Amino acid sequence: MNQEQDQALVSHLQGQGIDDKMVMGHPASLFVLFFTEMWERFSYYGMRALLTVFLISEVAKGGWGWSNGEAMHLYGYYTGLVYLTPLLGGIIADKLTGYKRAIILGAFIMTLGHAAMALEGFSQNYFYLGLGLMILGNGLFKPNISSMVGQLYPDNSSKKDAGYTIFYMGINAGAFLGMLLCGYIGEKVGWHYGFGLAGVFMFFGMLQFLFAQKIFGVIGENPAEKKLRVATEELAGKKKEVEEVIPGNIVRDRLIVVGVLMFASLFFFFAFEQAGGSMTIFAKDFTERNLVGGAAQAFKWVDAALTIFPILIVSYVLYSLSKKIVGKYPLTILFTALSFVIIWSLGLWKVYMEFSAVETEVTVSWFQILNSFFIITLASSFSKFWERVWNPSGPVKFALGLLLVGLGFVVLAYGASSIPQGAKTASVSMIWLVLAYFFHTTGELCLSPVGLSYVSKLSPKKFLGLLFGFWFMASAIANLLAGFAGALIDHISHTYSMSIFFMVIAAIPIVVALLLIAFNPILKKMMHGIN
Repeated sequence: MNQEQDQALVSHLQGQGIDDKMVMGHPASLFVLFFTEMWERFSYYGMRALLTVFLISEVAKGGWGWSNGEAMHLYGYYTGLVYLTPLLGGIIADKLTGYKRAIILGAFIMTLGHAAMALEGFSQNYFYLGLGLMILGNGLFKPNISSMVGQLYPDNSSKKDAGYTIFYMGINAGAFLGMLLCGYIGEKVGWHYGFGLAGVFMFFGMLQFLFAQKIFGVIGENPAEKKLRVATEELAGKKKEVEEVIPGNIVRDRLIVVGVLMFASLFFFFAFEQAGGSMTIFAKDFTERNLVGGAAQAFKWVDAALTIFPILIVSYVLYSLSKKIVGKYPLTILFTALSFVIIWSLGLWKVYMEFSAVETEVTVSWFQILNSFFIITLASSFSKFWERVWNPSGPVKFALGLLLVGLGFVVLAYGASSIPQGAKTASVSMIWLVLAYFFHTTGELCLSPVGLSYVSKLSPKKFLGLLFGFWFMASAIANLLAGFAGALIDHISHTYSMSIFFMVIAAIPIVVALLLIAFNPILKKMMHGIN
């Protein structure tokens, strides 16, 4: 069976003019997208890790001295627009540029954005210009690279979900390294160095994609190129590229399922995005972060492992890719390898600095890297689990994700049960946050990459970029809702307790999960064979 599926995948790749070389059982082109997205997420999360702390830091320390409220307003506008602009970017790619040109243009605009932010010391206007360019560039980049991943596989390929999970590992590898290194350098060395470093790796990501465009064959070409290619093939007597004609009622049913899954994702990300809000407050004010003696030494070793281990994993992925394509795409491998030399140097320097420090205090932002670390270490296992053990329908996978993110907040509620009503500070164990991030990550692996895969499977090809834009718009709404909910933490913890606050957050995704399980037979039928 696996051989038949592999042959079907190879036939699909050859039919699209895509290089059919394989890396770890998947198209080599998937891993070009993996590294492009990894460096884009490095730049985004690296900058995001610095944004709020930079704004509220004292002027004497190089910050702007804003109040928490002012900083969170700007942060909210920025993250909301970052998730809204992919809707426009999807339309532009579908109608004008094609995916490949949109990705390159978006990456270039974001590189300029990071460069502008690095110049904030000369004028605040550069900072605002940089944010604007980041928003615009992300809109062109984000939905279209996700669309390209889906088109590497036949719609019914069992490897498609696994491919998205591997791609998702690239997203989180970049996010992890960006938050870890840009955040550390920005706070310890200088804000503009952190902002600039994020831009350096966005530039590397753009170059390695630029020089490997041919590996994707006809995928990502613009509408004019597609029309010309089809006309040329017809004149040459070649068989016309056949696009499956799907009856209108099937298209309608599938789009309804896409809508239901997008709506369900709102409630997942509503809870999940508390990581940057109420969970950060819990880490800052209610978690014991000052370590001494053996605990301090153990943390230094754990932190060192968390720094080195992910770099090792993605280095192995690069090595596997380079063996397959270095002869045909040497510049892609060259620029990616150069970026890894820089990453290794920075990672080892950070470990040295931490072991040289006298006092050990776990930073508030450190807990957020746990999500990306768990993604990196667990993504491959989930990928194999869906392929070999159990591959349920999309709604069931979404339900599992919602249940697990809810379970994470149940854990936090239990950990917070010892905090008195109305308390302003406390010192509960770090273990509750670590466990919460673990459950949230397993939930994310059930839902987010699978969501991208099902949008690709169920959507008409001509509207694929647009519908990926809608997927990210749902994330924008979820971020907004998460911010409003997180703002209630002080009120609820004062009126009731911190534990009640987390239980309320837990209950919402769990209820939605139960509804998805109940309606799964209907939704599965409406997918008309896309399982």
